[in-house]
Amino acid sequence: MPYEFFVSLRYLRARRKQVFVSIITFISMAGILLGVAALIIVLAVMNGFEKELRDKILGINAHIILMEYTGPMKDHERVKAQITGIPGVVASTPFIYSQAMLKNGDSVSGIVLRGLSPGDARDVINLGRMMEGRLENLSVQGRSEMRLPKPLADVPGIVLGKELARHVGAFLHDTVHIVSPQGIATPMGMVPRMKKFVVVGIFESGFYEYDSTLAYIALADSQEFLGLGDQVTGIEIKINDIYQAREIAGAIEKKLGYPYWARDWMKMNRNLFAALRLEKRVMFIIVGLIVLVAGFNIICTLIMVVMEKTKDIAILKSMGASAKSIMKIFMLQGVIIGGIGTLLGTVTGLTVAWNIGPITRSIENLFGFKILPGDVYYLSELPALVNYEDVAIIVAGSLIVSLLATIYPARNASKLDPAEAIRYE
Repeated sequence: MPYEFFVSLRYLRARRKQVFVSIITFISMAGILLGVAALIIVLAVMNGFEKELRDKILGINAHIILMEYTGPMKDHERVKAQITGIPGVVASTPFIYSQAMLKNGDSVSGIVLRGLSPGDARDVINLGRMMEGRLENLSVQGRSEMRLPKPLADVPGIVLGKELARHVGAFLHDTVHIVSPQGIATPMGMVPRMKKFVVVGIFESGFYEYDSTLAYIALADSQEFLGLGDQVTGIEIKINDIYQAREIAGAIEKKLGYPYWARDWMKMNRNLFAALRLEKRVMFIIVGLIVLVAGFNIICTLIMVVMEKTKDIAILKSMGASAKSIMKIFMLQGVIIGGIGTLLGTVTGLTVAWNIGPITRSIENLFGFKILPGDVYYLSELPALVNYEDVAIIVAGSLIVSLLATIYPARNASKLDPAEAIRYE
């Protein structure tokens, strides 16, 4: 063992007259621990939040949406066959998008009405967990398998989000009415278009905004209700690599030409994910200041140790220790403080990040409040995803701060004149 390392370890052990210095050393170590742990936990939560949002958005929504500039898409089967052969395209399905009102008794709620093809929609989108019923029940065959009462046998089906069903008080096999803003011309003037549907399924996506507004009906029922004939709003497309969405969307537009245009999921949610990335950077800077403060504590600790060990430094120099060795002693001491704090902080941060779910549930049960209320935030549970590249950057940054913090006091110690240090001893 090099004697510089041995002396550094000895200086970390406090005697009675050096208790204050030992307390400052412990505070410096704790500061590094808290800073590293907080950075790992915060970035893990930010990564998990971004991943959960991306997964839920890309579950309900397709990777690419293809539409026409001129309005509803005509001859969608031909278009669908054309894009099937484009590299990267996995599946596609037609869809209809409209806004409407859902009425159940005296309860009314504005909804986003989506028409989909029950046969191939699951190849492109994922509604999440079906709490009751099945998506396939939207088809005529699916409703026949449900063995509904005879008055409901010919009523088209609808699948509601969990929060939407709760808001209007609708349950499985209940009948509800959809009111379209597109009116019907009658001798009495324009009247709202209204049709009865039977609830054949209730889904939970885990995304409050979707669960409280989305309602799905079969494509044919949607075309009939909205008077679209054989037209659709567009085609939803699933691809094999979500990060190639922009390139594949460009290839689709190039192949089909005008009047078709394609928009990928990154364009549709650009503001949301840009805000998340900005927030992640800002949180990294803010929480990283804890590590910088701990670095200043290391400077203070080493300055006090140098003042306490002036006589020892003079004796070591008189015995032949070089200025480089003296500097190395105090730099090693600061690195040991930072290294121990970084190690404990990494272990603490990873432990909390890996068990963030049980920890948050325990806190919620203990204090009786919800950390992420579903009606306020996009998600109802706190997610976490550890990115080990982030952890490596945090560890390296913490060690660098600890090393830089030792330079000034270590240089002062190395420049100490032995004769001046022991003159009054």
